[in-house]
Amino acid sequence: MAITRWDPYRELSSLQNHLSRLFQDSYSSTQTGPGDDFLTTSGFVPPVDVYEDEHNVFLRAEVPGIDPNDLDVKVENNVLTIRGERKWNKEEKEENFHRVERRYGSFSRSFTLPNTVNTDDVKASYDNGILELKLGKRAEAKPKQIKVSAGTSPGQKTIEAGKKGQTQAA
Repeated sequence: MAITRWDPYRELSSLQNHLSRLFQDSYSSTQTGPGDDFLTTSGFVPPVDVYEDEHNVFLRAEVPGIDPNDLDVKVENNVLTIRGERKWNKEEKEENFHRVERRYGSFSRSFTLPNTVNTDDVKASYDNGILELKLGKRAEAKPKQIKVSAGTSPGQKTIEAGKKGQTQAA
């Protein structure tokens, strides 16, 4: 018999996943008819990675199957908003589908930007279903190199005493 270590976080994560599926399934079935739950077109939320280096903040959103012209990126009041829509292809007959797992519909994601971001310096690119945003940082937010000098500390002064040749540190 193998001994396994109990991990409460794994149990909590499993419970959260079960509850999410329960609410998602009950919500999507009330939005459509009783026999239409396999063709739900509820919106989706594309996953986003946010990271930074010393000069820029980057956002990468997975939006496969979306035309770049259907994406809308705006910065307003230090809030970055990405909107888009993955459209259902109506040319295929619904009764031919056995399973539909991809999500369709519109989405919107908003991110509050830190004050260090220069909202005038935003670049967007789209390649292989990945929307990448590059947000430049303000000059005052970038790290500055400070030269360290050897010898005296910044607050140390040399004051001459009454006798010639003697000094005191103040």
